[in-house]
Amino acid sequence: MKKSKARRGHQTAPKKSTPMITNRRASFDYELSDNLTVGLELTGAEAKAARLGHVQLRGAYVTAHDNRTTGQAELFLINASFSLSTNAPKNSGESSTTVDTRSRRILAKRKEIDTLVAKKNSGLTIVPTKLLTSGRYVKLVIALGKGKKRYDKREAIKKRDLARENARLLANAH
Repeated sequence: MKKSKARRGHQTAPKKSTPMITNRRASFDYELSDNLTVGLELTGAEAKAARLGHVQLRGAYVTAHDNRTTGQAELFLINASFSLSTNAPKNSGESSTTVDTRSRRILAKRKEIDTLVAKKNSGLTIVPTKLLTSGRYVKLVIALGKGKKRYDKREAIKKRDLARENARLLANAH
């Protein structure tokens, strides 16, 4: 007799696909180069919001501040909005969600932080590109970016429109 994986009378929980949280605007506004996956210091409600996909990375960026006690640089995620659910009663008139855009500390190795701070001081921007929630931890993918000029953005739009038009013509031909 074959044993089932679930205990008798219990069903296994279906695997939930976690939504991919990406910053699509980052690749349009910046020329991205080096990717780095780092940790993020979150509260429990923020981690839950991230797992549910209630995070917006558009307009977010990474900045460096010196720690007062150690004097070493630390990286912070600024302007990322997490939609947190509150425990307000249903018909109380209060909003059941609040949007939190506080700064959150980024967790990375000292060597990585120092190289990122050095590149940031040389004129590059550190941009968050993805928020990964598939495993046990919530991770952030950041990239170094150089801001695009307006004419570069117009050129990217032209290329994208041409590619879309060609794909549509090929689909109609078949």
